[in-house]
Amino acid sequence: MYKKVNASLDFTARETETLEFWKNADIFKKSRALHSGQTPFTFYDGPPTANGKPHIGHVLSRCYKDIILRYKTMKGYDVLRKAGWDTHGLPVELEVEKLLGLDGKEQIEEYGVEPFIAKCKESVWKYVGDWESMSDRVGFWADMEDPYVTYHNDYIESIWWSIKRIHEQGLLYKGHKTVPYCPRCGTALSSHEVAQGYKLVTDDTVSVAFKAKGMENTYFLAWTTTPWTLPSNTLLCVNAKELYAKAQKEGDERVYILAKALAGKVLGEGVKILEEIKGEALLDIEYEPLFPFQEALAGNKRAWFVVSDPYVTLEDGTGIVHIAPAFGEDDARIGRQYDIPFMQLVDSKGNMAGGTLWDGMFVKDADIKITEYLKERGVLIDSTPYEHNYPFCWRCDTPLLYYARSSWFIKMTAVKDKLVRFNRSIEWLPDNIKEGRMGNFVENVVDWGLSRERYWGTPLPGWECECGHIHT
Repeated sequence: MYKKVNASLDFTARETETLEFWKNADIFKKSRALHSGQTPFTFYDGPPTANGKPHIGHVLSRCYKDIILRYKTMKGYDVLRKAGWDTHGLPVELEVEKLLGLDGKEQIEEYGVEPFIAKCKESVWKYVGDWESMSDRVGFWADMEDPYVTYHNDYIESIWWSIKRIHEQGLLYKGHKTVPYCPRCGTALSSHEVAQGYKLVTDDTVSVAFKAKGMENTYFLAWTTTPWTLPSNTLLCVNAKELYAKAQKEGDERVYILAKALAGKVLGEGVKILEEIKGEALLDIEYEPLFPFQEALAGNKRAWFVVSDPYVTLEDGTGIVHIAPAFGEDDARIGRQYDIPFMQLVDSKGNMAGGTLWDGMFVKDADIKITEYLKERGVLIDSTPYEHNYPFCWRCDTPLLYYARSSWFIKMTAVKDKLVRFNRSIEWLPDNIKEGRMGNFVENVVDWGLSRERYWGTPLPGWECECGHIHT
């Protein structure tokens, strides 16, 4: 039998009365003591950052967690409810930068790294009272008196232990890898962080003519959405299995090589197909670099010739992709495969460098100048606005660069089969998560770049000898 509820009942008052009763009678501790020694169920709260205010999403997540913990308590488990605080990371640094009127790494170092870290340690507790008040108000039970804190030594040592175990299993490595990189914050971002910052933007794409060596008046046509990467070009890439053509544009005597299926789209309706060529027939043909400063940078390694890779498609562009190994994951992979010179003519602040004609200019601003230069030389065939999703730093709203950096990685791809197997053994609710969101994630797992080139974080316990030996 259900008792009819008085319509005039003040639910807010009833809630606060209950909370007051729990507090005065110490109900949380009594609940813990009631099942002491029983089968343990351990819960460590996914820690919030205490220098940011809680919002409705945090209320929801706390309610979800509390439901599970109360259920396990009612089933007789000894439930450890360990609260925690995430005190490290860029959000804290950016907050302190604003507080001190600083802008970027150089000004932080001028201020002093040690006093900057001290300010970070103060900053993280800015809103801790708001978090505790919100948690109490929604009835979330957790041990707030003895939380784990990510800057405490015992927590840092637990991370060091984990990394050492990962290294002992052969899953930790250091290497240059193309990563999403924020030139403002001066650090790489994880795939989860990148996913938070995509925006729909319009950039000018360019179709550029690369002069083929040994072929009179003949040019390869390549397409890119990032003209600023062209000074670092070292290869052109086709798909060996696709059909290409030598074609002429109406009113233009030059002969262009591009995918036959895209010739009309790129060169116009009046395009004339002179010859069909299989992609594999184009391999190893050399071409002239676009810029006069490039040849001096190659050293003794070979560069500026045509290669093939299946990742080249005929969906956009010309069917020929320009390769700059310092600025793209596929570019880097292909560059390693053909052992070409590594040209990274952009510095860590995202400015053109290395003796280009636009040194010191931010890459997105350099796009316009590089496009104008190509037009003056007569090798710009087309420049078209292109609307696409582009990643921005979710913290500072700076356009991200795909940039080769020296980073520490955990070899997640080596344990992919285990991740897939474990995920399929879990009873997911709703069940579509198993093969959906989580299933897709583990099927497409990539190596985890865990290092960050910042100041306020857990120091990595890795020492690398000149001989290449790593000790953790």
